Amino acid sequence: MRIVRDFQTAKTILQRSSFGSDEVSAQIKQRTKEVFAEELTPEEAVAKIVAEVRDKGDAALFDFGKRLDGVELKSLKVDKQEINDAYRKVDEELVSALKLAAERITAFHTAQMRYSLKEFMEGGLGQLIYPLQRVGIYVPGGTACYPSTVLMTAIPARVAGVEEIVLVTPPGRDGAVPAPTLVAADMAKVGRVFKVGGAQAIAALAFGTESIPKVDKICGPGNIFVILAKKMLFGIADIEGLPGPTETMIIADDSADPALCAADLLAQAEHDVLASAILIAISSELAEKVNQEVERQLGLLKRRSIASESLGNRGYIIVADNMAQAIELANFYAPEHLSLMVADAFSYVRKIRNAGTIFVGESSAETLGDYVAGPSHVIPTGGTARFRSPLGVSDFLKLTSVIDLSYDDFEALGPTAATIARAEGLSAHALAVEARLKKRGKR
Repeated sequence: MRIVRDFQTAKTILQRSSFGSDEVSAQIKQRTKEVFAEELTPEEAVAKIVAEVRDKGDAALFDFGKRLDGVELKSLKVDKQEINDAYRKVDEELVSALKLAAERITAFHTAQMRYSLKEFMEGGLGQLIYPLQRVGIYVPGGTACYPSTVLMTAIPARVAGVEEIVLVTPPGRDGAVPAPTLVAADMAKVGRVFKVGGAQAIAALAFGTESIPKVDKICGPGNIFVILAKKMLFGIADIEGLPGPTETMIIADDSADPALCAADLLAQAEHDVLASAILIAISSELAEKVNQEVERQLGLLKRRSIASESLGNRGYIIVADNMAQAIELANFYAPEHLSLMVADAFSYVRKIRNAGTIFVGESSAETLGDYVAGPSHVIPTGGTARFRSPLGVSDFLKLTSVIDLSYDDFEALGPTAATIARAEGLSAHALAVEARLKKRGKR
């Protein structure tokens, strides 16, 4: 990993850039050209996909399944028998692990409801809080399997009281959804599961097709095509955010174990060649030790080629003079995951303003957050932790304001409203107030 020892250079490196066409590999560009018979940017390709799904519905989904995923499907929907069969294909240890994760995720988000459901009426004013009626969950798939993402997205929606949860995920080459994904969907009480992925799945959820229902909100992580589709379709449906490639930042001092710091960096780097793994070390000696450990541990990984490319592209070790500098860099970068591997770690938590999730101390490993700790692992990336929150119960609730004023309230407030209305040139607004005042015999 590259070691940076200058504070201003580090800030320049950590400066965010937009996630777009420059993030696409040559292989993806070539594949896009083969599918569409012309060179297209990801934005142009997604626009074509969205338009076809909007105009042709299921026919477009079957077509893109064949053209993009190489899978010919007879049906888009996963039937009940496939879900029942999935339990027989998953070993008991994994089923037990998923159950424990589901219990902890449910408990954490149930506790959030105490803060979310505060309906009130006071002085004739208030709010009503309703769960969304139908939500779409996107779970990446195809060559990989992410049952944890099913639990981390569907359970907060279910706890919030969403009436129907619809899941879309790409099928494998055999045309089937991976068994662990189906088991997790069943545990999370997902209503319907469909075998469709990519930008076409997002478009199907946004517009609705003959098979897939239109939803109120779309949640879940994905590749650049999924992200661009979500961005493009915001307004047709609500979008929880644009979670892109994973990223981690570790702040470590001399009390940290270099081997554990390296392990945590590699745990995120193995996700994707576009993943970012960054260490801020409070000493040059620790920086060198962690770098040596990264090289040693890389050779032990099954996905070492991915992790190696990720670290080569976006991996950095930054040497800071002190904790104040390290925290300044962390707040500037606003990482998805921030691990505090320092002495008296909790004392620094309140100083972190911009981070998706903070992992406090050696025992709070990021891997636990990915799977079983409780909070959702759908966390803002790309610096959006400056203004967005991790996925939670509140993402699936909406508010309706209530105004129930008495005539005494109206008589006290009406003239003020009429004055402001006339200042804005909206005489009908003012007359609507004055007519009521006249009816009450007030000037």
